[in-house]
Amino acid sequence: MNMQTELAMKTDEVLRVELEVFKREHRDLDQAIDALQAEGRADALTIQRLKKKKLMLKDKIAQIEDRLLPDIIA
Repeated sequence: MNMQTELAMKTDEVLRVELEVFKREHRDLDQAIDALQAEGRADALTIQRLKKKKLMLKDKIAQIEDRLLPDIIA
């Protein structure tokens, strides 16, 4: 099942909760990446994987926001 189908099957209330969870996880990943880079404790592959996960979350957030707040041409 693709993301659009999953979104269509969920209520707005469920999507709002998921949106907040994804936003929080995105912020947490951002902070973790910054901390790892500042301390120099992580290798480049680890940082790359975290950034990829963060990008996937950003895409999910955008899709949910598009569903909840569709563009209306006035």
